Amino acid sequence: MQNFSLFLAFKHIQRRKLQSLLTILGVAVGVMVLVIALSLTNGFISELLKTTLRATPHISLLSYAPFADDEELLNKIAKHPEVVAVAPFITTEALIARRANSQLGIKGYQGYTKIMGIDPRLEPKVLDSLSIIARQADALAEDRGIVLGNSLAAQMNVYNGDEVLIQNINSKRQKFNVAGSFRVGNELIDSLISFTSIPTLQDFMGEEGKISGYHIKLKDPEKASEIGLELATKTGLYSQSWQNIFSGLIEQLRLQKALIAVVVFLIIIVASIGIANILILTVAEKTEEIAILRAMGASQRQILTVFTLEGALLGVSGTVLGIVLGLLVSLYFKIKPFPLPGDLYFITQLPVQIQIKDFLQVSLLSIITSVLAGFIPAKRAASLNPVEILR
Repeated sequence: MQNFSLFLAFKHIQRRKLQSLLTILGVAVGVMVLVIALSLTNGFISELLKTTLRATPHISLLSYAPFADDEELLNKIAKHPEVVAVAPFITTEALIARRANSQLGIKGYQGYTKIMGIDPRLEPKVLDSLSIIARQADALAEDRGIVLGNSLAAQMNVYNGDEVLIQNINSKRQKFNVAGSFRVGNELIDSLISFTSIPTLQDFMGEEGKISGYHIKLKDPEKASEIGLELATKTGLYSQSWQNIFSGLIEQLRLQKALIAVVVFLIIIVASIGIANILILTVAEKTEEIAILRAMGASQRQILTVFTLEGALLGVSGTVLGIVLGLLVSLYFKIKPFPLPGDLYFITQLPVQIQIKDFLQVSLLSIITSVLAGFIPAKRAASLNPVEILR
């Protein structure tokens, strides 16, 4: 009887080919859009974290005021079993400008930058994205050498060997020589950060022999908050982990992912209403047929099975088609990432991260919704009284 129920369900679907096809496509589109949206959101979050960790220390140990550089303290931090690398730094915020040159047709520029004074041989061990800084170490070590983020350099229209004017919060001005540029792919960093050597920035700030703190790289970035507190207790400095800095942004992105899933799921709900509509019409048309089947010995459960299977077949067909289309489109965007305006989204392209978990969850959600949409008309068909209909 199970085969007979499946046979009838197929026949009912074939009876309304156009409506069945449109319903399947409706479910497929909903599933496809949901899968693509989740994959793109996963990729966005993953890429943002990746570029952020490449250019952000896992832990920064800081003091509220510059303090004397202490080799013993640095070694104490480096001995921690979870620490991979540690480097001292000094930092300040400043205005950066270049003068106009009417002969060359170059306009003047004035903007903001955060200058990081680093050890060009130690800092690249902490920040993977600064391998280029290691190659520029000699130029950076020269008196008043500075390396700019490539977006900042482009905005200023400066190149290697050009001069820029730096003014700190105390209105002290000094010329720096552009020693090079760097790019990490995070526009928030590429357009704001500049690097120079620790002695150069110490001289500019009038803080000879002093630093702002230490940048630290860990074996496991997820332990940054925990280990940061431990190191802060041992050193007397305060800790700032990458989670502290970017947790709000990541939570917003995860909330955005949930909202996208809910909104797109409404498309699947609309498609499921189409399944219910087909089954309601089928029950109305097949009332006499149902009565005859009941009179021949078919039970209410068997009639319920026929129409429930019909809803399940439409839902499963649409879900499978949607998953396949969603996977193909996601793979396309994985091969050819969608470009993004870096000044708006911090990253320059939108990658895709396909997670099997998302595909399974979407498939299960779609099929359950489709079966539930078909259950009410199926129950109505099973409850029909054959005696009253045949009379």
